[in-house]
Amino acid sequence: MPSLKEIKTRIASVNSTRKITSAMKMVASSKLHHAQIAIQNMLPYENLLEHILKAFLASRQEAESPFEIGHKDVRKVALMVFSSNSSLCGGFNSNIIKMMQQTVDEYKQQGIDDIIIYPIGRKIAEKAVKFGLRCAGNFTELAEKPDAKQCAEVSKELSAKFLKGEVDKVEMIYHHFKSAGSQVLTRKCFLPIDLSTEIGSDNDRDLSSNMATAKAQEYLRKKKQKEQSNVEEVKPLNDDFIVEPNLEIVLKTLTPKLLNLMVYTALLDSNASEHAARMVAMQTATDNADELLRDLSLQYNKSRQQAITNELLDIVGGSVNN
Repeated sequence: MPSLKEIKTRIASVNSTRKITSAMKMVASSKLHHAQIAIQNMLPYENLLEHILKAFLASRQEAESPFEIGHKDVRKVALMVFSSNSSLCGGFNSNIIKMMQQTVDEYKQQGIDDIIIYPIGRKIAEKAVKFGLRCAGNFTELAEKPDAKQCAEVSKELSAKFLKGEVDKVEMIYHHFKSAGSQVLTRKCFLPIDLSTEIGSDNDRDLSSNMATAKAQEYLRKKKQKEQSNVEEVKPLNDDFIVEPNLEIVLKTLTPKLLNLMVYTALLDSNASEHAARMVAMQTATDNADELLRDLSLQYNKSRQQAITNELLDIVGGSVNN
């Protein structure tokens, strides 16, 4: 049985660790709030741009974009994989690495060996090098501080390779942010543009809270449904667009913008998911530390009481002998 000094030292150590995890949870919560605001500011622009472009491509027969047409033979594939630069965020990075490996194995089983990785994040870049995969560059800074301009540069590079035939297909692997307590691992086709997806299908995010517990999420979901039932139904957007100067120029302008925004959106989702995962992990670690402190305090009190009892027995035994 450990001595009182050893238990006391262990309590001090766990208490110190608890302070660290609690502080990290608060920092992650603050960063998550800023990431949610960034997504919220971007959503109106994304929704309208996606609606206009997909309405053109899907409803007008003369509307055709080179980014919409897939290559007949898929021999060269590019994967944009989003991870974090640091750890202590639960299974966030391990899930991304696992899906990347599964995707690479899937293509290799189809006879496709020419695979290039665009690793956005230090963790995925290190694993890609370890697995012997070909990487396109270093995007560590982009994963730390999301920047729309750098995302546009990555999108333009991939778009140019797709049009030249240097890449036949481009996919994105990232965590789609739904709420502070739910991040969905997503594998999405970037090029060619997929028109089968419903407009606004990814707009299921809850950006109103940083709470990650199940009870809090259920309460917010019911409250949101109640508020929506009291709001009048919004009229659908008019799809009867007037195109000037012509459809070809409009599509040539809008399509690259949508592709740029897709990369930026995935990066913001991944960034918010990282902070949410870290917040949950640090909250779990803090709760475990609290439980461990209770057990150690109980053990310390028992040991102290046992020591006092032994001393009393020695004193009583000595007085009886005298």
